Amino acid sequence: MLNRDHQLDTEALLPGRSTEAGATRRTALQAALGLGYAAAAAPVMAQTAIATSAEGLVAGQVSYEVDGFKVPAYRAAPAGKTGLPVVLVIQEIFGVHEYIADVCRRFAKAGYLAIAPDLYARQGNAASYTEVSKLMAELVSKVPDGQVMGDLDGAVKWAAANGGDAARVGVTGFCWGGRITWLYAAHGPVKAGVAWYGRLVGQPTDLTPKHPVEIAPILKAPVLGLYGEKDSGIPLDTVDKMKSALASGSAAAKVSEFVVYPDAPHAFHADYRPSYRKEAAEDGYKRALAWFKTHGVV
Repeated sequence: MLNRDHQLDTEALLPGRSTEAGATRRTALQAALGLGYAAAAAPVMAQTAIATSAEGLVAGQVSYEVDGFKVPAYRAAPAGKTGLPVVLVIQEIFGVHEYIADVCRRFAKAGYLAIAPDLYARQGNAASYTEVSKLMAELVSKVPDGQVMGDLDGAVKWAAANGGDAARVGVTGFCWGGRITWLYAAHGPVKAGVAWYGRLVGQPTDLTPKHPVEIAPILKAPVLGLYGEKDSGIPLDTVDKMKSALASGSAAAKVSEFVVYPDAPHAFHADYRPSYRKEAAEDGYKRALAWFKTHGVV
């Protein structure tokens, strides 16, 4: 059975065949400092894709070790500065590609050390897939939540040893990463989280034993949930279930909030995809920065 996050990301893609012009646009978007867009995420919308400069930043690939495995990651931070607030940026199902790298650079421009670990690295390379169904079945569905939590712990440790302040850590993620954001807010050493349209309910499996609605009562950090009214994969009644679970939970759970954007579909922040909704995306990012500030990340 396909994981629901795969279905959500797939719904945000419009059908269509690749064209020579589209391929040219994708090539143009693969800037010198960047990872290129995931092939499985095509078509790439060149006219809306945001390209954030690395000027004034230290940015690029790093790695750190967890249980004997070198986890690759993309990080961006203001050049020459230390004691920086840290934000973990968690990927969509497409892995750490140019969109996620650009989000890291945006946070770095705002004064953060942003790090996006490749949370599929043990299972394979998301960039090698051209079909979403195969990416999901052969790679994403095989990634255990426990492994992800450990790799995020490792990212926090790396950041603390490389200019970041381990006492001021936030986490944000998109779709697959939105779900993980909720989970990590119940697990890890973070002050606040911002979850972009991550699924809230689901059937337990050996690899994904719990979902956000089940861990809501034990949140250690408050989470801001940013969701779309027209997201056909995340019914609003599941948002209501999550709100109820939060209301009877920990202090952090009770402080958590939701914003549901009218007429916004799934993946409305993904500026390189047809699902992008500029107004909602920009408002959500402003709210994310404010949420981190309010809850002590900066």
